[in-house]
Amino acid sequence: MFTGIIESLSEIKGIKKEGDNLSISFNSSISSELKIDQSISHNGICLTIVDIVDSIYTVTAIKETIIKSSIKDWGVGDLINIERAMKLGDRLDGHMVQGHVDQTAVCTKISEENGSWYFDFKYEKSENLTIEKGSIAINGVSLTVVNSSINSFSVAIIPYTYNYTNFKNLKPGDLVNIEFDMVGKYISKIIKDQS
Repeated sequence: MFTGIIESLSEIKGIKKEGDNLSISFNSSISSELKIDQSISHNGICLTIVDIVDSIYTVTAIKETIIKSSIKDWGVGDLINIERAMKLGDRLDGHMVQGHVDQTAVCTKISEENGSWYFDFKYEKSENLTIEKGSIAINGVSLTVVNSSINSFSVAIIPYTYNYTNFKNLKPGDLVNIEFDMVGKYISKIIKDQS
């Protein structure tokens, strides 16, 4: 489990295809604190560290992850939001994020508003939904939904989040990973199952 509060950015140093899987190597300022078998959120995708050599650590993404996320579009040099799993007893500053991407969304518009930024997103129709002032994780970042409508929503980004995550590199047309609010998904499933 994660909180959606990004800890650092990792730079992709290498990508190798291994059967249906991808082996991805990263360099991060916190690499020395990581260990093999640790779960790390990468742009909202929970991936397990399988190797560490000096400041470079490696994870493996399976076919299901590649299909459901933006990982297939990643390239060497890309900066990826990372967060280590939350510890029991710590404050939960964002919201409960599983690191299980539900689907991708496309950034449709970015506008600066007197020191903050609004990002608009559109996603393919699914049973998932957003609600005004509800939580959503975009590339692993815990955010509050504004302007919620069917298959689209906006979020407002404060300067700190903009400067310390890869939101500053997003452009209209870019694909992002989204994880809808866990409680909302359960409620939606219960209602669907009862009808």
